[in-house]
Amino acid sequence: MLPDRGPTGRTAASGLSRLLGTRTAWTAVGDGEFFCPGCGGDRNYQRLTGRRRFTLLGVPLLPRGESAPTVECAACRRHYGTDVLDHPTTTRFSAMLRDAVHTVALAVLTAGGICSRASLETAATGVRAAGFDDCTEDQLAALVEALEADTGRFTGEPCAAGLAIELHEALDPLAPHLAAPGRESILLQGARIALADGPYTPAERDALATVGAALTICATDVTRLLTAARTPS
Repeated sequence: MLPDRGPTGRTAASGLSRLLGTRTAWTAVGDGEFFCPGCGGDRNYQRLTGRRRFTLLGVPLLPRGESAPTVECAACRRHYGTDVLDHPTTTRFSAMLRDAVHTVALAVLTAGGICSRASLETAATGVRAAGFDDCTEDQLAALVEALEADTGRFTGEPCAAGLAIELHEALDPLAPHLAAPGRESILLQGARIALADGPYTPAERDALATVGAALTICATDVTRLLTAARTPS
């Protein structure tokens, strides 16, 4: 016999749901700041664990196991899965982007040499736009000189293992949070630095290929973008 789907059946089901149910008791186990998808900005959160119990007339009785860990926004009170914490906060994302542009600029300058004032000016302009407001050409030149002294390498050499590691450390965490145009923009910024004083050198191409790989841009697209950057618009 089919269950009653009319008003009487719905009333009975509603009454049963008030009589029987489950309740989750949440316990805070941590807190911090995250990017709340509901609010659309950085907010404080609590990390919660929960225990579910079968209820009768609203009174918790039998345990029904643990709930999945949950993140609760302190502002909107919405609950999210803990994977929401993988997304950087706005503040953290800005810092990651700023550091990435700075690291790419240093890598390209080191590959191409710091004697060109045009390359230094292009690099400093890009780094300032990314958030290092006080960056100057002289500061970048000094950093490249210090990098050479520390690693024992010289400008114009292919991208050394240590520099490649620094590029990956700066770009790998950022790449998943950037759309394709954003990743391409960082590569093109490096290309503009390399082209400021003339055509790409082999060392500059090597450094830019490493940048592209760290940004998960395929080799074909790296070649296309570097060619497009070299072609006057």
